[in-house]
This record gives sequence, C-alpha cells and structure tokens, in this order.
Amino acid sequence: QVQLVESGGGSVQAGESLTLSCAASRSISTFYTMNWYRQAPGKQRDFIATITRDGSTNYADSVKGRFTISRDSAKNTVYLQMNSLKPEDTAVYSCNAVVQWSTYWGQGTQVTVSS
Repeated sequence: QVQLVESGGGSVQAGESLTLSCAASRSISTFYTMNWYRQAPGKQRDFIATITRDGSTNYADSVKGRFTISRDSAKNTVYLQMNSLKPEDTAVYSCNAVVQWSTYWGQGTQVTVSS
C-alpha cells in the first residue's frame, strides 16, 4: 500500500506560480512512474505530467514549457512547479503512483487561477 498526500494548492492570479507537492508514504525509488493529473469542474480527468523511475519526464501539450515535474527521492516527494498560470489551469490536481501492478491516488488539491 502507498498513501499519497498532495499539498500546495491555492488561489492565484493569472501569470503567477505555484508548486504542488505529492508526498508518498514510502520510498519512491522503485515506483515505475509518478504522475500528475487534473480535473476541472464538469470535465474528465486529464494527464498533466509524468516522471519515470529513471528520471525521464513527459508533459501534456497544454502545460509544456510552463510546468515542471521533479522529485526528491530522499523526501519521497514529487513536485509540480507551475509557472505562468492561466485561468484554464483551474482544477483539482491529483498525483498517482504506479507501483508494480497497482496504481495509487492522492486526494487532490485545488488550484484556482483568476484573471
């Protein structure tokens, strides 16, 4: 079992930045991938960013160049640095971890961007 806890959400103005954290209950060094998703009201949950066990990263086109996923294995934490935020980035942001044959989700954190 893995527990994931997101933090760092909040309300900001367009153009500002936020950094989200996703803390895991155990070592992330063996996780296949850790990922960020978001879900806006009335919409499906969308993939945002991934970081693999070997450190490779990939992003959705909508956030490429503005968001950066990173990790601190010593803290069992993955981060999502979000710059140049736009109102359309408003959503609940959730992280997940793919561990062998299982996927674990955090509870999510709200990000609201006003114009």
